Amino acid sequence: MTAKRLLYPIYQWLVYMPLAIMATVLGTVLAVPTATLISQRLANLGIAARWCQLLARLVPVKVKVRGLEHIRRDQSYVVVANHMSQFDIPLIYGYCGLDLRWVMKAEIRWIPFVALSCRAIGHIFINRSNPEQARLAINAAVSRLQPGTGVLFFPEGTRSRSGELLPFKKGAFRVAVDQHLPLLPMTVIGTRDIMAADSVQLQPGEVELVIHPPLSTAGKGMADIPELIERSRDLIASALPTSGQSA
Repeated sequence: MTAKRLLYPIYQWLVYMPLAIMATVLGTVLAVPTATLISQRLANLGIAARWCQLLARLVPVKVKVRGLEHIRRDQSYVVVANHMSQFDIPLIYGYCGLDLRWVMKAEIRWIPFVALSCRAIGHIFINRSNPEQARLAINAAVSRLQPGTGVLFFPEGTRSRSGELLPFKKGAFRVAVDQHLPLLPMTVIGTRDIMAADSVQLQPGEVELVIHPPLSTAGKGMADIPELIERSRDLIASALPTSGQSA
């Protein structure tokens, strides 16, 4: 183990964590009134996304993004991405450039400061133990989104501990079909090396976000969901390193 790896935990707990906490508190102080009084989009892109970028720079993480040309800023999307780490959120949210709302588990409501900002900006909290209630809540929230505001799902439903792509659940694809929104697959690469699942230990490194061409849901119904899942999963898997792909 190198001296850098031995010393990094000291940096993480004595430098990174205090700065990250201060940035989170400041971000909340700015984002909540901005979202409430001015614009959720301004709070999201102008404050929350920059907070994510700051967290990445403090680690530090080198970020590469491919496929930005596939995005139309005036179009709403249902974004589907693989999920390997808690660090997936800062990468997608901070660097794709879209005004996104996450679909997140209800327990996040209780995280100090983060929950306040999430509620003000309009992120979507669901109870995963009640799939039908969650679907109705998501559809209601998505139907109120402005043009150009999308919603982010991790269709695997949980973080992959092995790095392999897990089976996709139907929820995101049902929402896309219900709301007649295109699907926008994204591949997250390298975040598991920055922060492994079930760990709070960070490591500096490089990550990549690959944005694939959107998939139209025009004229699609519930019977087409398996095909949409397969096409999205194939696109996401196509950008993963060979060792991270499902067999």
